[in-house]
Amino acid sequence: MAEQTADSTSTIEKLVLHPWFQRIIIALILLNGVVITAETYLPGNDVLLTIDTIIVWLFVLEAAVKLKGLGIKRYFSNGWNIFDFTIVTLSLVLYNTPLVSVLRLVRVLRLIRMIPAIPALKRIIDSLVRSIPALTGILGLTSLIFSMYAIIGTVFFRDVLPYEFFGSFHTALFTLLQVVTFESWASQVARPVIAEIPWAWFYFVSFIIVGALIILNLVVAVILDYLGHDEEIEQKQQMEKLFADNQELKEEMQEIKELLKRRS
Repeated sequence: MAEQTADSTSTIEKLVLHPWFQRIIIALILLNGVVITAETYLPGNDVLLTIDTIIVWLFVLEAAVKLKGLGIKRYFSNGWNIFDFTIVTLSLVLYNTPLVSVLRLVRVLRLIRMIPAIPALKRIIDSLVRSIPALTGILGLTSLIFSMYAIIGTVFFRDVLPYEFFGSFHTALFTLLQVVTFESWASQVARPVIAEIPWAWFYFVSFIIVGALIILNLVVAVILDYLGHDEEIEQKQQMEKLFADNQELKEEMQEIKELLKRRS
């Protein structure tokens, strides 16, 4: 009886880890996205609601199969599986509740399940998560630079532009965010100030160089470094596997040679 249970679990595990299983789940997530998009044009459509209900129960079936095949401990040791399980659970709990807005948010979050289903996306997100400690340093530097420029802007430009631009520290921060994203910064912010205070061009140009170009490149460099580090780890693992296989092959060849010598 125990052997039959073990064989059944092994079969389910092979099914869960099979590439076609992942492809079916990806197709299901894409269908979920199409249904959610269609409901923005046809709210309350019975056909779409029925399809959505079927999708929810298929996701429940997927979670149950994974739990059976991988085991509870192995399943919940993966953060992405925990996320999937949470989304599926919330979909079931909130399905027939009056919390319509929360349910819609949960349904949209189902689309994030595309990330662990596609290895390339999963690798990028994992690299982003691992780079957070390094990015916190850049975030601290960014906060310092924004604060310095916000104080300077408040001191010198508060009487030139309306209050919502440089009237206070928090409004100056928002204005700098507008400048660093290049959203109408020249016509709406920079040119009116430069017309009254000619040296202000240096303020805006230096802020854009530091805030938009240098810091952005620092963030990109950190993320690319972690992505490259993942590739190096994979290459190292592949080399170690090849080396181990080569060693096994050498040992087998040596055994064959010894057997041939004994027979001769």
